[in-house]
Amino acid sequence: MSSIQPDNQCSLFPPLYARTIGSGPDVALVHGWGMHSGVWEDVVEALIDDYRVTVMDLPGHGYSRGIDAGQTFPELAEAVAAVVPAPAVWIGWSLGGLIAQQVGVSMPKRISRLALVSSTPCFVQRPDWPHAVALPVLRQFAEELRQNHRAVLKRFVALEVHGSDHANDQYRQLKALLFQHGEPDPVALGKGLAMLESVDLRAELPRIAGSTLLLMGQRDQLTPAAAGEAMLKLLPDARLRIFERAGHAPFFSHLPDFMAELRAFLDA
Repeated sequence: MSSIQPDNQCSLFPPLYARTIGSGPDVALVHGWGMHSGVWEDVVEALIDDYRVTVMDLPGHGYSRGIDAGQTFPELAEAVAAVVPAPAVWIGWSLGGLIAQQVGVSMPKRISRLALVSSTPCFVQRPDWPHAVALPVLRQFAEELRQNHRAVLKRFVALEVHGSDHANDQYRQLKALLFQHGEPDPVALGKGLAMLESVDLRAELPRIAGSTLLLMGQRDQLTPAAAGEAMLKLLPDARLRIFERAGHAPFFSHLPDFMAELRAFLDA
């Protein structure tokens, strides 16, 4: 892979670790909480013949471990957008999808289209939003994180593959990837959980102008497929694909089907 040139005009913070490979229209892949850009390896390999693909490690994660991106969620989105050529198709997984939504709302010219993988505008259950994690569960994660962040990350990986037909094998593979770019910063992990608890972009989704593809797992315990069905009513131009017998990481457990759906969206 070769380095991309970050757009420092979009952020007041040091540029994140980012790499690009391939040639063609720009595509950005944004990973989820606790992981790093290496989780996209198979997806990158499937795209680089036809697209210029940018991946990055989020602040405090992987090779961006020493980088702070401010205290607010919009600041985090600005830091990520600063290393992505514009305009690009953004593909965001879980927390990465929430970041992509924020960019689509606050920096619409930077996103041409949007693919959200096991993501949602609101990750915590609310009286009018049951399709999410219960608040006590997320807060328990945060409490355990302060005591033993490595154990929490491994438990989170187990939740990500839960429900898949080959969960044990996939857990071993994801666990092996977990610290491949180094250990994430526990402070950054805590910030990420706090953002997942507080951010609610539901009211902002109608402002996302480009077409959106929602890719969800039927057995996902973190972002239930019902969240995708609810998002169809909030987004101006969206379609939903639910992968049967898939958990929180369908690009990992159902790669051929996932890539077929994603390529149909990108190539259209």
